[in-house]
Amino acid sequence: MAATITGVGVGLGLSCSSKLTNRFSSSAGSSRCSVKMSVSVEEQRKNFTLKKSEEAFNVAKELMPGGVNSPVRAFKSVGGQPIVFDSVKGSHMWDIDGNEYIDYVGSWGPAIIGHADDQVLAALGETMKKGTSFGAPCLLENVLAEMVISAVPSIEMVRFVNSGTEACMGVLRLARAFTGRERIIKFEGCYHGHADPFLVKAGSGVATLGLPDSPGVPKGATYETLTAPFNDVSALENLFENNKGEIAAIILEPVVGNSGFIAPKPDFLNAIRRITKENGALLIFDEVMTGFRLAYGGAQEYFGVTPDLTTLGKIIGGGLPVGAYGGRRDIMEMVAPAGPMYQAGTLSGNPLAMTAGIHTLKRLKEPGTYEYLNKITGELTQGIIDAGKKAGHAICGGYISGMFGFFFTEGPVYNFEDAKKSETTKFARFYRGMLEEGVYFAPSQFEAGFTSLAHSSDDIQHTITAAEKVKMRFLF
Repeated sequence: MAATITGVGVGLGLSCSSKLTNRFSSSAGSSRCSVKMSVSVEEQRKNFTLKKSEEAFNVAKELMPGGVNSPVRAFKSVGGQPIVFDSVKGSHMWDIDGNEYIDYVGSWGPAIIGHADDQVLAALGETMKKGTSFGAPCLLENVLAEMVISAVPSIEMVRFVNSGTEACMGVLRLARAFTGRERIIKFEGCYHGHADPFLVKAGSGVATLGLPDSPGVPKGATYETLTAPFNDVSALENLFENNKGEIAAIILEPVVGNSGFIAPKPDFLNAIRRITKENGALLIFDEVMTGFRLAYGGAQEYFGVTPDLTTLGKIIGGGLPVGAYGGRRDIMEMVAPAGPMYQAGTLSGNPLAMTAGIHTLKRLKEPGTYEYLNKITGELTQGIIDAGKKAGHAICGGYISGMFGFFFTEGPVYNFEDAKKSETTKFARFYRGMLEEGVYFAPSQFEAGFTSLAHSSDDIQHTITAAEKVKMRFLF
């Protein structure tokens, strides 16, 4: 499901560093901050090397499992040398070999206003003068909580934590406590962090590496986890019929991002909302990825479907470690110390994450933000698909606002089984070719991509031109 391009971006008047160049939108009449490639594409390809990354990564493999601290970073599904990065700014990244890339990973989602934003960095600098962690309440928690509650339709109270995984762990415990039931339903290919109950037919790194359900997870931890294919209402109805009065909640990514980009069919989310209400179960939207990205109020605002509980992360921390879960007041008041459901965290609500989140959300609320994201993401996605088809490849994809994806398969892709029909070897060759052209996508066919307010029209055109070259040069 692709959103329609609805307008031209409005400049937000960002401040720029020495690496940045102001460009002006003739239609909007405002300045927008972006990064130009510092060398020509042909010069970058000629000089492209990952020698220093290879040396650093070989050392890292002796120090950390697989040489990384999160599996998908290891390039297992695309092959070649994993990249060790040195710096980021705006829409661009630089590795330790000096290569420059246009970035469509965005730290896996948080960098929606661009990397190392000057205003956010300045605010963090002021906050750090007061201390980095209090282990006690601070006023910044109130400010960000009020912003989240006013933005997200389902949230009347919120609890901040330190990661998306932690948010999903907490919300699952809360749903079971509130309903007095233990069984949950998740969808195949949806990823809700690495907690034991969720590592059943999971997406993200589990899908990328082709792993079975993880060793070390006790059978008892997943016994109460039921699964269904995404976009399949009949399968969902059958699960409720066969488990009457036992299901506490359904948890899902309203737009799947951890199996690649997969949008819900029309009325799928409405059907889930109806089914949960009819069966006394809670509906949980995992908006760690989609929150504040599809719309200011997340996927629930975009689709007009309000869940009972919501998890957030990524964007609400502005690039710092963060997570949150929230929802109806009567449910949230079960969380300790207001109620008996225990959950705690040493760094929860720390002033740095709160500061970065506050200033990121302020920027997102400015006029034209989501229209601009929708415009550039639509151009990018269509350009990549057109380039693939022109070169004779089976390819499909879609986008909503600042989130997109494409699959090397004819499509359509409605669920994880459809996604697995993709030619992953073809994606791997495409991926490595795009690196040489100075474009950095997620190193997996089964991950969504992200744009930001820092991406310029030049970034988008460079990427499309690179895709046209690579698909002709590498894939036949």
